[in-house]
Amino acid sequence: MFEVAQRLLAEAGQPEVLRFWPQLSDAERRALVVSLEQQEPAELRAHCEAAVRPRPAGQAPLPGLMEPLPEDVVGGVCRTDAETLRRWRDRGFQEIAKGHVAVLLLAGGQGTRLDVPYPKGMYDVGLPSGKTLYQVQAERIRKVKQLAEKRLGGKCTLPWYIMTSEFTLEPTRNFFAQHQYFSLPQSDVVMFEQRMLPAVGFDGKIILEGKGRIAMAPDGNGGLYRALTDYKILKDMDQRGVRFVHVYCVDNILVKMADPTFIGFCVERDADCGAKVVGKAYPTEPVGVVCRVNGTYQVVEYSEVSQETVERRNADSQLTFNAGNICNHFFTVEFLKSVTEEYEPKLKLHVARKKIPYVDEEGNYVKPEKPNGIKMEKFVFDVFQFSKNFAVFEVLREDEFSPLKNAESTGGKDMPSTARRALLWQHYRWAVQAGAHFLDDKNNRVPVLSQLQETEDPPVVCEISPLISYEGEGLEERMKDREFQSPLLLMD
Repeated sequence: MFEVAQRLLAEAGQPEVLRFWPQLSDAERRALVVSLEQQEPAELRAHCEAAVRPRPAGQAPLPGLMEPLPEDVVGGVCRTDAETLRRWRDRGFQEIAKGHVAVLLLAGGQGTRLDVPYPKGMYDVGLPSGKTLYQVQAERIRKVKQLAEKRLGGKCTLPWYIMTSEFTLEPTRNFFAQHQYFSLPQSDVVMFEQRMLPAVGFDGKIILEGKGRIAMAPDGNGGLYRALTDYKILKDMDQRGVRFVHVYCVDNILVKMADPTFIGFCVERDADCGAKVVGKAYPTEPVGVVCRVNGTYQVVEYSEVSQETVERRNADSQLTFNAGNICNHFFTVEFLKSVTEEYEPKLKLHVARKKIPYVDEEGNYVKPEKPNGIKMEKFVFDVFQFSKNFAVFEVLREDEFSPLKNAESTGGKDMPSTARRALLWQHYRWAVQAGAHFLDDKNNRVPVLSQLQETEDPPVVCEISPLISYEGEGLEERMKDREFQSPLLLMD
């Protein structure tokens, strides 16, 4: 075993990984060799060298090369008449009913920032129902599938592909099994793993998190494209007849699974690649913007844009670069094939400076208080540049975007309380629009309020199961001119 590991690491330029070999048990040695055999030495050397390669101080696009989105590629709920939106929705339902649509979830990250030792999808943000993100999303899939079947007759399939990582695969698989796949057909829930990459110190050396264990991290949500090849996912899609894929991140509590309007918009535009966006909440909001750089579409991170560019406005006072990226995308299967077969090696690796636990030269475990190493990752949206027909769909933040990223203890944004509040506000609006009335503890009607600030709770607590309504439809028969006490749980 030692000779095998020594040879691999010598070729990779990382012999120090074996410095604790004499202290390892046979089991630890076997595990280390197995992990090393999964790495190609030349790629490992290139990975470590790339991590510490000097980069220009400013990577911001030159102001003259960064352009706002052309009007002809953008559609959206607020810029489109009701009849056109209805036509897009109908087309989306047609594609779902024909089995042409799949949903693909990016769920490789851990719940570290939430201070929990399990995947984000298993998180309960404190809804009255106690539902987790996974359950809410599974039920939305069931509902949109049901709506498509009701509209067009017959049964259809809507497969759910879930990209996990080494950290999240087993917990996710066990969680779904424990909950009987939330009543989805087990054969329609396909889990697969993204690759893992070694974390690298600022000196270019692989970090050990144990004497015989390399510190590994998922290769970013852009690792999707290699994983599609590794697990023959596109072949599986072909066999199922899937032509269009809705890709999203696990942490958005308001995400609309296989959104028929978005699907229909992209299909009608003959787009091979599409992105949902929201208007930025304020100029310096730390979100990437979808735009063009030197004629190609891409997402420019907020940290890469000058203050002048961030605050630039059009003649109508709207921000020039206002299309906030929310990691919610449309791809054709043919486009994904072209990415995996031709373009994936061209995707750039992004550097993330992180606090990575490690063992020091004496073998003591250390949890650093400041960044001590580098994780390299690819981003799912970096394929926009290869699109032949790109489309952008703008939606309302309050309807479709409230990410869960940080623990409540941070006291900042994107916490469990803000995600919960966003969903409860949405369901309150649905109930009021359906004609419901709410009573206080003295049986007086509660005045109808609009959402004035995101820090305010709705005047009443109202949660509506996704199995009852996908986007607020069909509630009148249950709620019109009826009075309800808070809290109201409208369950199936």
